[in-house]
Amino acid sequence: MGFWDVIWLMFSVVMFAAYLMVLFLVLRDLFSDSQRPGWVKALWLLAVLLFPLLGCLAYMLFYGQQMTARQSVRQDARGDDMAEYVRRTASANPAEQIAAAKKLLDEGTITADEFQMLKARALA
Repeated sequence: MGFWDVIWLMFSVVMFAAYLMVLFLVLRDLFSDSQRPGWVKALWLLAVLLFPLLGCLAYMLFYGQQMTARQSVRQDARGDDMAEYVRRTASANPAEQIAAAKKLLDEGTITADEFQMLKARALA
C-alpha cells in the first residue's frame, strides 16, 4: 500500500464513521418524534434504507430545525431531572440528619452507638 492509499483509507474510514453517526442520529430522531404519524415514519425509514446518503441528507434538510429543537428539549429535561435529583439528595443539612437519627434512636430503631456514628458523619 502506498502513501496515498493509506491517506484514502483513513479518509474513507472517517467519512464512514461520520455517515454512521448521521444515520443513527436521523433514525433516533425519526423514532422519537411523537408528532409524526407512523406511515410518514415508515416512508422516511424506507427512504433512508434504500437511499442512505440521499435519504439522510433530505431528512436533515426537511427536519433539521425540528431535530435541533427536540434535542434541546430532551437535554433540558435531562438537566432538570439531574438538578431535581441533586436537590433531593443533597437537601438534608446536618441538623436535619441529626434530627432524623435522634428520631430513629427514640423509636428504638438504632442503638446509641449507631446514633453517635450518624451524628459524627453528619457533622463531618
